[in-house]
Amino acid sequence: SLHVRALGTYDGALRSAILAVKDGRRDVAAALGARMAALYVPGPRWVPVPSSRARVRMRGIDGVRTIALRAAGEAACAALRRAGSDAQRGRSRTERISASGRFTCVADVRGLHLVLCDDVCTTGSTLEDCAHELRAAGAHVVAAVVVALA
Repeated sequence: SLHVRALGTYDGALRSAILAVKDGRRDVAAALGARMAALYVPGPRWVPVPSSRARVRMRGIDGVRTIALRAAGEAACAALRRAGSDAQRGRSRTERISASGRFTCVADVRGLHLVLCDDVCTTGSTLEDCAHELRAAGAHVVAAVVVALA
């Protein structure tokens, strides 16, 4: 299983900040990225969990990608793409855990050490799905960092 580090729990100010990013607030995404930089360890590349194209269009930003770029700079690598519009929001815990095949690796990651980056970790199934795809492409997924644990 994947070791996950977080800034905190999904409540209070962190919950409000994550919801603001989901509403398209670039300034809040940049501020969260600055805080996430405290979790950055040089070496591995950070791979943000991508939003669906529809969500990016709706919000005007890919919040997690913005956070990862601000936190890890050039060590951020957009190696994944959504394979469909299979969002986890509104799903039961069982449905979330059983979901798979939602991501496609779109970069040559063979031999790279990678850290996944996401906004919220609820069940861990999204992170595990991403890790599976990256490992299948030859990467070493060493950990995950998230803004908050739900």
